[in-house]
Amino acid sequence: MAKVKVEFACTACGTSSPKWVGKCPGCGEWNTLVEEVSSSSSPRQRSGMPDFPASRPVRLTEVAETAALRTSCGIAEFDRVMGGGVVAASATLLGGDPGIGKSTVLLQAARGLARHGKAVLYVSGEESEAQVKLRASRLGVTDAGIYLMSETSIERILSATAELSPGTLIVDSIQTVFSSDLPGAPGSVGQVRECAARLAFFGKKAGVSVFLVGHVTKEGAIAGPRVLEHIVDTVLYFEGEKGHPYRILKAVKNRFGSTNEIGVFEMRAEGLTEVADPSGMFLSERSGETSGTLVFPAIEGTRPLLVEVQALVSQSFLAMPRRTTLGVDYNRVILMCAILERKAGVSLYNQDVFVNVAGGIRIDEPAADLALACAVAGSFRDRVVPPGTAVFGEVGLGGEVRAVPMAEMRLNEAAKMGFARVVLPSSNAERLSAKFPLELLAVSHVKEALSRVAGK
Repeated sequence: MAKVKVEFACTACGTSSPKWVGKCPGCGEWNTLVEEVSSSSSPRQRSGMPDFPASRPVRLTEVAETAALRTSCGIAEFDRVMGGGVVAASATLLGGDPGIGKSTVLLQAARGLARHGKAVLYVSGEESEAQVKLRASRLGVTDAGIYLMSETSIERILSATAELSPGTLIVDSIQTVFSSDLPGAPGSVGQVRECAARLAFFGKKAGVSVFLVGHVTKEGAIAGPRVLEHIVDTVLYFEGEKGHPYRILKAVKNRFGSTNEIGVFEMRAEGLTEVADPSGMFLSERSGETSGTLVFPAIEGTRPLLVEVQALVSQSFLAMPRRTTLGVDYNRVILMCAILERKAGVSLYNQDVFVNVAGGIRIDEPAADLALACAVAGSFRDRVVPPGTAVFGEVGLGGEVRAVPMAEMRLNEAAKMGFARVVLPSSNAERLSAKFPLELLAVSHVKEALSRVAGK
């Protein structure tokens, strides 16, 4: 009989403690330690685990490169984020807000994976088979290679998967699955960690690609311990602004590909559809007659995107003026405001500053510095940027405009979208290897950029 031990685990980071304390020693959060009961039996002694042959040492040169064997799910944007397709025997965690489209995109991906000849098992712990069938009918998913199962017991899930021997296993969601070896409730730290580890272990031994759906907290992190992200090979986040039909799929961890790629989708009645022209989507509702708005050519992975940076500066009646940001780093905006005040003569000490990136996308690269500074200065001076103008460049603390990577990709995207003028760093303009049908305004200081973009 397996021995049981009681310990306390943090619901935020998964740190274990032999006794309850008010403050988690791992992440520093207060009142996050909850009682967990864990089994001390080994994985081979636990019920429901198939009996795999014992592992043995093999030469590195004898190991097959299974990571190169990828299967397309038929959704180009999904395959792009995955690194070119689904790797055999990999474990993927998909997180996102409720109703964002996690189950929808996985059901659509199951359709493409089933067409490669291997079965797909979709296990739902929140819906019955009939409810999943209703959503599948709405999405037009009618493939015979997709099997449905409504179950929450990890032992029964593993037994059914071993019997069916599918190519892909989808578990929606990991918070609903529990093991009878642990007395904790489904969704608790111990249960989530144990069930995810068993599924990942089974997938790697049986050659099954495993997809796990994870709930997110109000802070936007996947619920449960952070150790869950270390168990799987790939972690994907599905993001989108409320009220907007657009969804962005991001990889924050990928052992088999880049973590900088994004996929753009639009939610429609028939399901999620790929957006072939993300730049046009983000600029579709842009008004060129408003001060404090301009276009920034961003780079997400290997994809250039034109996004609209918006700023609103208004007189503050507070002792400490507000600085509010959406879609851009707060500290970066504070830094640009200080540079504008000190190096460009833009007095913002008594002004509220609001900065937003339209479309729900988030930009983190330093190349957005010049666009942020020009947008804030344009709103403060109430100057409209001429239509067809794009801006990019990094701004140093001395006000100098520094070169940024992949300048030619940014210029190509701007030219493709019909832009006529681009403000860019002088060092980038000097190193261009091709000519572009654009008016290139090279600048070396933020004050010079403001005179070119927002006017004196």
